[in-house]
Amino acid sequence: MCLAVPGRVLDIQERDGTRLATVDFGGVVKEVCLEYLPDLQVGEYAIVHVGFALQRLDEESARHTLELFSELGMLQEEFGDPWEAAAGGGLPPVGEEARK
Repeated sequence: MCLAVPGRVLDIQERDGTRLATVDFGGVVKEVCLEYLPDLQVGEYAIVHVGFALQRLDEESARHTLELFSELGMLQEEFGDPWEAAAGGGLPPVGEEARK
C-alpha cells in the first residue's frame, strides 16, 4: 500500500534547482520534493505521497491522522525497514527459489 502521509517540515534546501525538505512523519524522517508546494515553510505540515509534498495541512489534522495511522500499524507498513521485512520473510523468493 502507498499512503499519502502528513509530515512536518524540519528544514528546506535547494539541490540542483529542486526545492527539497527534510520532513518528519511522526518519528520517521525522509527527504521530500517541494516543487508542488513552492511556498511551504519550515514548521508547516503537508500531505506527502511518493516523495512529493502535495497539499498543505494544519497541525491538528496532521497529528490526528498520524495518530490514527500509527494505531492501525500503517506507518510501520509504509515506512518499515525493507531489510527487516526481507529478513523476516516479507519478500517473495527470487531466482531458483521462485521457480520451485
